[in-house]
Amino acid sequence: MHLGRCAMGLIRNTAAALLGIAMMPALAQAETKWDLPNSLSPNNFLTGVTEEFAADVKESTGGKLVITVHPGGSLFRQNQIKRAVQTGQVQMGDILLSSYSNEDPIFGVDSLPFLTSSYKDAWKLYQASKPALQKRMAEAGAMVVYAGPLPPQALYAKDPITKAADAKGLKWRAYSPLTSRLAELLGAQPVTIMSSELSQAMATGAVHAFITSSGTGYDTKVFEHFKYVYDTEAWVPKNLMLMNKAAFDALDKPTQDALLAAADRAEKKAWKISEEKHAWYIKELAANGMTVAPPSPQLKGELVAIGKQMTEEWLKTAGPDGKAILDAYAKQ
Repeated sequence: MHLGRCAMGLIRNTAAALLGIAMMPALAQAETKWDLPNSLSPNNFLTGVTEEFAADVKESTGGKLVITVHPGGSLFRQNQIKRAVQTGQVQMGDILLSSYSNEDPIFGVDSLPFLTSSYKDAWKLYQASKPALQKRMAEAGAMVVYAGPLPPQALYAKDPITKAADAKGLKWRAYSPLTSRLAELLGAQPVTIMSSELSQAMATGAVHAFITSSGTGYDTKVFEHFKYVYDTEAWVPKNLMLMNKAAFDALDKPTQDALLAAADRAEKKAWKISEEKHAWYIKELAANGMTVAPPSPQLKGELVAIGKQMTEEWLKTAGPDGKAILDAYAKQ
């Protein structure tokens, strides 16, 4: 009798253990965890939009999908994020699209100087280029989730720049192939520096001038090192949120739908906040002692001429797809 009870207890314990093991896959599927790297600073407004997007996804999926944001290049550097998403090292990633224009010129269309002159134009260009972007990302095993614009690009300088000749020989910070080309056409020396490294580069004198967004200028405290900012509004570059297609396909349909709905909300928010923040950033740069001014008529004319040359060069490399984008943009 005693042995029978022991045997029955052993059976019950074994059955419970086996049931627990059997339930483990179901429990593991109850919460899917994703990683999402970006290279923007933690206090950048687009990082804030991304974190709100992650929170939105968690809430709208009832905790079934949890996305952890890794800002500031802490998980992967800017030039590594796209490949990390494609290969499934991470499930999502936020990239500065134009930084990959050496890989494909189509990725640089939003950074052609003076092709766009407003957020309205930038949105039209995004819509015109979106089908080509989606096609290229799909071929690489990735999906376009949403796009967030950085504020229009301003020219920052340690010393006054009133004409193109003033830039000759300066160490010019570049963050993409197109910004390197711009520096070359100005006669400056391009130096590739990501936004997370910009403050140190200015402090050590590794850079004398650059064009970047008002947001990056403010976030990197450019006013601690430089005196002048010219609000050129040269172009409106985009950060593109990418997602690994296989990771998306592994989600159930309700989770997929919730994720895409959250992405749509994030995109609308990103464009709205970017436009609002641009004016605020410019005001804050002035409040922190910078001389803020529009570019001189001569400098503006020279930059526009350089922009036209760069667009012509871009069309030669971008081919029929590039022409189709510009044609579609012109018709909107």
